[in-house]
Amino acid sequence: MAAAQISIEHSGGQTRRSRFATVLRVTSGNFLEMFDFFLYGFYATYIAKAFFPVGNDYASLMLTFVTFGAGFLMRPLGAIVLGSYIDRIGRRKGLIVTLAIMACGTLMIAFVPTYATLGLAAPLLVLAGRLLQGFSAGVELGGVSVYLSEMATPGHKGFYVSWQSASQQVAIIVAAAIGYVLNVSLQPLEVSEWGWRIPFLIGSLIVPFIFLLRRSLQETSEFLARTHRPSVGEVYRSMIRNWGVVVAGMMLVAMTTVSFYLITVYTPTFGKSVLKLSTVDSLVVTFCVGVSNFFWLPVMGSLSDRVGRRPLLIGFTLLTILTAYPVLAWLVVEPTFAKMLAAELWLSFLYGSYNGAMVVALTEVMPVSVRTAGFSLAYSLATALFGGFTPAISTWLIQVTGDKAAPGYWMSAAAASGLIATLLFYKGLVRARD
Repeated sequence: MAAAQISIEHSGGQTRRSRFATVLRVTSGNFLEMFDFFLYGFYATYIAKAFFPVGNDYASLMLTFVTFGAGFLMRPLGAIVLGSYIDRIGRRKGLIVTLAIMACGTLMIAFVPTYATLGLAAPLLVLAGRLLQGFSAGVELGGVSVYLSEMATPGHKGFYVSWQSASQQVAIIVAAAIGYVLNVSLQPLEVSEWGWRIPFLIGSLIVPFIFLLRRSLQETSEFLARTHRPSVGEVYRSMIRNWGVVVAGMMLVAMTTVSFYLITVYTPTFGKSVLKLSTVDSLVVTFCVGVSNFFWLPVMGSLSDRVGRRPLLIGFTLLTILTAYPVLAWLVVEPTFAKMLAAELWLSFLYGSYNGAMVVALTEVMPVSVRTAGFSLAYSLATALFGGFTPAISTWLIQVTGDKAAPGYWMSAAAASGLIATLLFYKGLVRARD
């Protein structure tokens, strides 16, 4: 029996151990790219002082978050350009290219002198770094998700693909842990002046190691088995032909991307600037949210393999619509560390449960021949239009309404979008045409 099992596993091209190693190599690169990408949001208040010192805390923070969001505007372009490249030449080579581009953007942000030294050139260079990061990230998530879906064993796609999102949570955990160490080791002035650059430098230094890991990746057997590789023109025409799938896919991702950026990237700023909790408290909460996300994503991805994607997508969008604002309203009345942790862990449960089913569902509804480009474009559009600007929109909603719980409305609206998209896909109103 054991020999037969080994034979079966080898006939699929990989043993269980080698599959684990492959998942590790793929997601380690995803971890690094997302770690570099998220750092900007984590250290937004320090970046605001270094590059956008306009004399008004609200205006300075808004400029910082708008620049953060600008990186997301490049993601659809990266999805189309790099996505078509990956669908044509292969998953492995494309994932190496995205890593190199992300590294260039991170190095720029890490080493650019402050506004006091360079003047207007400083924020412009930071913006250029963000645009490079956005261009790379536009296809990174799609490339990794498609790779994992194509290497997954039958009946376990949800579990395998969930590790794309799970690796992002490791990035959140590591970023929060580094931030905690910085804040307990350095004086506040030291962190503000130069300490915030240390995580960017760490991200830059481990690039060569991750590059070596990705170079050892094998191409997926599903991609190699295809006799036709679409040209760039064919990929573009397919995207136009399947515009309904792309738009519905974007709506499906809206819930994921808004909730993710709300409970992770925006949390340190929300805790410090809005709830007036300590930076350390906010970073500890963010760390715990990352751990919670890391747990729920593969659990719910695996559950979706058993019960289907649809029940989880519908159930957790409804729960989010009903509870997102009330939970934040409860938190802001008398904010404490314990209440913030409880509220964020609930939102984390909603996010992880929905996303565990959503990511694999998105790979399944896209046309097979342009799966990377289609996934990446839908994901990037959602992130560019909704998720990437969540910190800026949350800051603006609180400012104009005077309601510190107002970001809950934004999360509920994104959940409503996800619910509509789920119904469109699973009632057959939107279908892919290859």
